[in-house]
Amino acid sequence: MTTADEILIRPARPADMPAVAGIWHAGWPDGHLGHVSDELAAIRTPGSFRARAAQRTGDTRVAEVDGEIAGFTMIVEDEVEQVYVAAAHRGTGVADELLADAERRIREGGHRRAWLAVVAGNARARRFYERRGWMDDGPIVYAAEGPDAAVDVPAQRYVKDLA
Repeated sequence: MTTADEILIRPARPADMPAVAGIWHAGWPDGHLGHVSDELAAIRTPGSFRARAAQRTGDTRVAEVDGEIAGFTMIVEDEVEQVYVAAAHRGTGVADELLADAERRIREGGHRRAWLAVVAGNARARRFYERRGWMDDGPIVYAAEGPDAAVDVPAQRYVKDLA
């Protein structure tokens, strides 16, 4: 079993992004299918995750365990935009380490509060954030990136004071 001492959190490199895309693509259905529109599900292809990941190296941090990418976060300003952990590393502390790192980075960026959006039906993710001190701030419509235009996704906005 992985322990926090074995988890290295570091900036992503271009060579990491295929692994990031694979984790993202494999994990996305867990929290989204059945909770988002068919339109959004149809455009979330393996190629879409590869293309999106390749563009996000600069705001991505990865968790590395035994030389393998075990998960990642992407942040934009004060938003924790993505948190994903490979299925084999769930429940090992990787998600905790990644989220703590994202919170530190946002605080170091001068923000006193962080936020994230969770698909309303993603109960597992919502419980995870709530156990880590994030508060449900109410419903929002999140604009998910699409190839031609954003797709509206009903979500819950979660916030955490970082001061």
